[in-house]
Amino acid sequence: MPLKRATGAASGTPAPAAETVSAVASRVYLAVALDVPLPGLFDYSHDRPVPPGVRVRVMFGRRAMVGMVWAVRDAPGVAAERVRPIEAVLDDVPPMPADWLRLAEFAAHYYHRPLGEVLLPVLPPSLRRPGAYTGARSAGGPVCRADRRPGTSRAARKRKGGADAGAVDAAAGENAAACPAPDPARDGEGPVLTAAQACALEGLQDLLAAGSGVALLHGVTGSGKTELYLRLARRVRAAGRQVLLLVPEINLTPQLEHSVRARLGDRLAVIHSRLSEGDRLRAWLRASRGQADILLGTRLALFTPLPRLGLIVVDEEHDASYKQQDGLRYSARDLAVWRGHDLKIPVVLGSATPSLETWRHAQEGGYRLLSLPERAQAQPLPEIRLVDTRRARLEQGFTPQLLDALEARLAQGGQSLVFINRRGYAPVLRCASCAWVSQCRRCTAHMVLHRPGGRHVLQCHHCGDAMPVPRACPECGDPDIQPMGRGTQRVEEFLAERFPGARVLRIDADATRLKGSAEALFARAHAGEADILVGTQMVSKGHDFARLGLVGVLNADAMLFSQDFRAPERLFAQLMQVAGRAGRRQGGAEVMVQTDYPDQAVYQALLRHDYQRFAAHCLEERRDLGLPPFSSQALLTAQAGRVRDALDFLEAARAQARALPEAAGVRVHDPVPLRIVRVARVERAQLLFESDGRGALHRLLRALLPGLDELARGVVQHWGIEIDPQEI
Repeated sequence: MPLKRATGAASGTPAPAAETVSAVASRVYLAVALDVPLPGLFDYSHDRPVPPGVRVRVMFGRRAMVGMVWAVRDAPGVAAERVRPIEAVLDDVPPMPADWLRLAEFAAHYYHRPLGEVLLPVLPPSLRRPGAYTGARSAGGPVCRADRRPGTSRAARKRKGGADAGAVDAAAGENAAACPAPDPARDGEGPVLTAAQACALEGLQDLLAAGSGVALLHGVTGSGKTELYLRLARRVRAAGRQVLLLVPEINLTPQLEHSVRARLGDRLAVIHSRLSEGDRLRAWLRASRGQADILLGTRLALFTPLPRLGLIVVDEEHDASYKQQDGLRYSARDLAVWRGHDLKIPVVLGSATPSLETWRHAQEGGYRLLSLPERAQAQPLPEIRLVDTRRARLEQGFTPQLLDALEARLAQGGQSLVFINRRGYAPVLRCASCAWVSQCRRCTAHMVLHRPGGRHVLQCHHCGDAMPVPRACPECGDPDIQPMGRGTQRVEEFLAERFPGARVLRIDADATRLKGSAEALFARAHAGEADILVGTQMVSKGHDFARLGLVGVLNADAMLFSQDFRAPERLFAQLMQVAGRAGRRQGGAEVMVQTDYPDQAVYQALLRHDYQRFAAHCLEERRDLGLPPFSSQALLTAQAGRVRDALDFLEAARAQARALPEAAGVRVHDPVPLRIVRVARVERAQLLFESDGRGALHRLLRALLPGLDELARGVVQHWGIEIDPQEI
């Protein structure tokens, strides 16, 4: 969703209760960051200075909020008698360290967001809710009033459970005894390295010795990148430092967590959004107190304070999941590189299909390029076959060649994967007699047919609205309404009918909604308890399926017609990743890609497993067209009840931008509606800014953005700016 902005101007700190002149004279003034969509910091008073990075409870209007002290001021920005006092100093955790504050300040500056919208949302939820703390009093300053409720013992509060009642104390009680030292027997070097791995490891060790820099570890799927991460982490930990290991998706954490624990012991913390509040807080505290040597997590783990940080690893660095799509729209990969530069520590970016931005840096010498061109276990890369579907007779989307290959693999006792990046049963329902299709009532998008537990439900994947399937066409009354196309559920159903003796297992977002369900499904797949896997991009990366010898790809052509200039890059990466699941522990694997366009450049590069030639071709096109990474972009998005209002606001913003002297060197395109204009009855449009120089783009935005609230008032509901947008 676009960033939320207030349409009214901030007026500073809300009016305080009256104080006497002597009381005002004896107080100090604190600049406090709050998670509100208003620019700037807010003045509050206290009877003594409070260090930057300390959380405080304050009143903002009539609402109690948790803020963070940014600075002590000599004088407030408004009349002293109007400044409210803080309610409490929340000293249940130490102040945020200086390097963490620098990271947040850079993120706020680069992504053009108020400091409070960076500092607070990245904390565990229980550290940003008023009244949710039971921390012990530290020297100086009161604790939160929630600690002083009469008649409530600490034990009683803990029995009430959750992070709101004792999680901080429980985590604080964990000491070194709860984090046992690594077992030397598990701290060995691991398997024998290939010559390429040994060479790459030497390069990574040189990076450690130098103390800083960025390396791109470009290795084909199955080349042993994880093994090098583990060896590097062991050396960093032996030097008394911590390691931050980032992965793009939650379902990749269990397998990597198992590898880390098996090789490096239990001084490990894991952070991702599916953890309970208590578990996330405990992991955050262990990492921030130095009790965990390795922090494994998704993008939000990047903002965890780590007092001894010595190495950052970003696995699958090309993955779009590293870009946050709401709130602070940051790139965890880019901020990881900045954090490494700020701390003067090494950063390792790993991928079989690096992003073109990263590849260009490596080609031009900004990053050190280390290559792993072969698989670690001497297994050949799978054979790629393009199956021309233009004249084929399809059976539920399957060519005879793919069905025959599935049958042969079943007869051999092997495992197959059918990849289709579309969940649900069918993308749309349509009437056989008239033009009716299952259109969402709230969005300009079709409702997708789902069949959970045998029921028939229409659901919008954009707003979440759901409704029963009508018995007849709402327009003409014809009962003959049929599904068009297919998703994972329909493919699963067809394969179960076509191969009745096969164990078919579907892994997608619908099948993994419940806590622990993803881990359970992947465990079954890894244990060989499925003959045919049906999955979306969830199964396309990071997993090592021992018996998998065949991958069939359905509906790959859909991405060829995307308006997004990054679509070919993403399609190639997706197909290379899913192809890499096959034959990692056995030879003779094959990948069959069904397509109407076998001569397309993406597929021809895929046939040769030739990332370098594909990347060179794409970079040449991007250079000719002036597209990233040869330019910088920002996207201004507006939401309104009518798309015309959103477009009018963006037209006014465009005119204002072009009138500014800072517009020199920046291309301001015409505003256009989004491809899916309406989501949840809100209509959306966008305005693209583009410049060959990053500095020129940011100078224009800093001159333009402060005046947009006035333009937006009474016209649009929300507006937001996204830097380095990944989808246009």
